[in-house]
Amino acid sequence: MDNGSTVQLFDYDVFNANLDQLDTNSKTLINTINLYSYAMAERDSHFKDALLESDVLLPDGVSIVIASKILANKKIKKIAGADLHKFLLTKLNNEGGKCFYLGSSETTLKKIIERISKEYPSVKVGVYSPPFSSQFNATENADIINAINSFKPDVLFIGMTAPKQEKWAYMHKDQIDAKIIGSVGAVFDFYAGTVKRPSSLWIDLGLEWMGRLVKEPKRLWKRYLYYGPIFFYILFKEKLKRSLKIDGAL
Repeated sequence: MDNGSTVQLFDYDVFNANLDQLDTNSKTLINTINLYSYAMAERDSHFKDALLESDVLLPDGVSIVIASKILANKKIKKIAGADLHKFLLTKLNNEGGKCFYLGSSETTLKKIIERISKEYPSVKVGVYSPPFSSQFNATENADIINAINSFKPDVLFIGMTAPKQEKWAYMHKDQIDAKIIGSVGAVFDFYAGTVKRPSSLWIDLGLEWMGRLVKEPKRLWKRYLYYGPIFFYILFKEKLKRSLKIDGAL
């Protein structure tokens, strides 16, 4: 990854700059990393490859911010998928660009189109609601790629949840005719209003994860209450290993 400055956390080069420093003139695959995706990638090598091969890997979670401070002694700013989404829409609106939404239901996509027409009237929007399946077959993939490339978007937003969206983007990046490919997951529902994002108070306090857990406990409990302790166990284990290595060298 050479798109702006980065900080190395575990095996990953995590973005550590402002979004306006992104190179948006060449094909760029943007993913996010948080405690859930990190823990999942440790058990799924294909997912890990997809994250490692990101051109930009955004620190989407207070856990990653904490890890940066503990392991690299660097203060980084959390950048959520919603932040990337807003930044790119603003840029496209200023330039009269085009974006394409891949994922979610027809109803959600319709709400996204309606909202963009009001907030970003200069942006042209294309959408595609793929089949709800764990993996697309060859025909389905061909139909999806054809729909995207026929529209020729400047930005492709993918919202199919992790790790499906990252794997798909990684596998098909070279076939996609778009400059920016961003896996933004829950942003589709947040922007459409079908799922309410926690308020700015939760976000500013670094507790957005708690706000989401309160709203969707059945879906998200495992992400935070199971994978959370696993992540911090790995984090402090890595910190201890590094400390022992330094002490042994003295």
